Amino acid sequence: MKNPIIPYRKDLRAKAKELRNNSTLSEILLWNEIKNRQIDGVQFHRQVPMLDFIVDFYAHELKLVIEIDGDSHNDKADYDCLRQEKLEAHGIRFLRFEDLEVKRNMRWVLDEIWNQVHDLKKLFT
Repeated sequence: MKNPIIPYRKDLRAKAKELRNNSTLSEILLWNEIKNRQIDGVQFHRQVPMLDFIVDFYAHELKLVIEIDGDSHNDKADYDCLRQEKLEAHGIRFLRFEDLEVKRNMRWVLDEIWNQVHDLKKLFT
């Protein structure tokens, strides 16, 4: 089955490219660990436009978003909640990590991602 595409505003493609070119340290660190199907063979993409939003990382085959919440998210809690609700209405699942968790406890973050991926793969097979 082809991976379902969540519709998005076409103008977000340029912004997503800009975000990929200006990633935060925690995004770079996590990307280096999950790119190239390193987590149980699942392909993640970074800075993916969906609806009116851009998510940090996304695995199409599992409909799984990974978000890293840093200082910039502290004053955007309501926005993040609304965004998550709208995407969950399309069957998207979320994993959220704090910026410092990624920087200080990568092994735990990767274990959490692997566990979620493993559980979701069981659902889809």
